[in-house]
Amino acid sequence: MITEHARPPEHRETTVPVPAAPQRRSTRPLLWTLLALSLTANGITSTSSLPAAVGIAFGLLALVLGAALVRDHYRRRRAATQVGSEGISRRHPAA
Repeated sequence: MITEHARPPEHRETTVPVPAAPQRRSTRPLLWTLLALSLTANGITSTSSLPAAVGIAFGLLALVLGAALVRDHYRRRRAATQVGSEGISRRHPAA
């Protein structure tokens, strides 16, 4: 009969809690897809006989989507910097 002995407290493994990944992983690809579509539509409307307001609307939509992508980039960068300052790297979990 083999009995397992509990390890002394100084030899127990410690784990550092890692923040959960953001739940909105599909947001960035969706924003990129919508940006590409709005830029394409803006280009098509500017060369067609559609009213200028339609082209302006697609151009404004492209600006809003681009701003949302920039905001997402900086939020992720700030989160990675905060996590990295604690000694944890999201990009290289083995490091």
